[in-house]
Amino acid sequence: MSEAQKTAGRQDAGPSTVTGVDRFFRITERGSTFGREIRGGFATFFTMAYILVLNPLILGSAKDKFGEQLDPVQLTTATALVAAVMTIIMGVGGNLPLALAAGLGLNAVVAFQLAPLMSWDDAMGLIVLEGLLICVLVVTGLREAVMHAIPQPLKQAISVGIGLFIALIGFVDAGFVTRIPDAANTTVPVQLGSTGTLAGWPMLVFCVGVLLTIGLLARKVRGAILISIIAMTVVALVINALADVKTWGLTTPEWPDSIVDTPDFGLLGQFSLFGAFGQVGVVTVVLLVFTLVLSDFFDTMGTVVGVSAEAGLLDEDGKVPGLGKVLLIDGAAAVAGGAASASSATSYIESAAGVGEGARTGFANLVTGSLFGLALFLTPLLTIVPLQAAAPALVAVGFLMMTQVRHIEWDRYEIAVPAFLTIAVMPFTYSITNGIGAGFLAYVLIKTVLGRAKEVHWLLWGTSALFLVYFAIDPIEQLLDV
Repeated sequence: MSEAQKTAGRQDAGPSTVTGVDRFFRITERGSTFGREIRGGFATFFTMAYILVLNPLILGSAKDKFGEQLDPVQLTTATALVAAVMTIIMGVGGNLPLALAAGLGLNAVVAFQLAPLMSWDDAMGLIVLEGLLICVLVVTGLREAVMHAIPQPLKQAISVGIGLFIALIGFVDAGFVTRIPDAANTTVPVQLGSTGTLAGWPMLVFCVGVLLTIGLLARKVRGAILISIIAMTVVALVINALADVKTWGLTTPEWPDSIVDTPDFGLLGQFSLFGAFGQVGVVTVVLLVFTLVLSDFFDTMGTVVGVSAEAGLLDEDGKVPGLGKVLLIDGAAAVAGGAASASSATSYIESAAGVGEGARTGFANLVTGSLFGLALFLTPLLTIVPLQAAAPALVAVGFLMMTQVRHIEWDRYEIAVPAFLTIAVMPFTYSITNGIGAGFLAYVLIKTVLGRAKEVHWLLWGTSALFLVYFAIDPIEQLLDV
């Protein structure tokens, strides 16, 4: 680090009490400043604040076996509370700019796979069990050992795949890319916009936001991502007030009548740890928990590696600093999510937006977590940011993570093919777990075909076998008649 950077860091640090905070989070040591950490915390919050709308929407729209539905207001409170508490704990305990909240995909499993088979209390109890099992895997060292057993090129491929995945999330969230219904009998599964063309004011906000973000990044403007989010939110507010906009999607940019709302903690503690066994039987519960654990396990692994790599925090062996603590906190977040009826909480790849803004330590999490805490009371105000204003940040971060593709040796098939499958399957199947599984299986297969099976770590053999079961779960369930 240059002397000028060190001096700037000392100036940002301020008084001795702040210097103690600097030392605790190793802010200057990691080449960051308080300003960057704060901007990163804000950027991460605004790119994942949609979960405050989306999680209640997904869980609240489903019915359990007995026709019961969860209250949306209580779900919003539970979602914000778990995100706030666990994000701050990750910042203090793990010292990584890695925010946590209810996991997308996992909440859909709870709503549409678990709840129809049992009560909501039983479904949330399975989430708690899943989190406890993950914590056991961490304590025994198995989860960390699996991560260390992955070859460095595959870790890089995971980061690149996540980059493409997060960019696709941005395009989809903004409506720039949409899925074409099968009934249309079209030749392609996705299209530009909702009709094959870009139309409407919200799309203009997104496109201008992308151009603004990449322009600011190219100019190396500090706070580029956050500036873009705020600027385009203001533009969206003005457009919504003056133009006739049919829909903005999940979040409409309009000033609320009231900026304060009272949190409702009615869902906290509403779970049954072993109730599901009586509802669906032991075999089905085991398979359901297995699916949850595997998905959560590798989504987190990919996210932690991807965000840490983008932040430049991996050591010379490609290992994440303090990985054991990070994974344990992530497992505890799953427990907390189930106990609060917010579904399993997990590490968010959107944290890369904060990293792109300069965050390098857990101090950024204090900002993100505090904003989620404020959301308990200020939800109407903090959810006015439309997806079209936040999504450009995801596209920009996708580019930043994609740059790691240059480190992969594409002339070595035993590395190139698994890397390609990892990178391609993630966005094409909309799942980090699927991409990692495809890459692992291809890596083991090619090493075996080349007569170099002994080079494969035994944990990769075991993990690949689990992925084989994961991908073949449907025929296995049919075979076992469950």
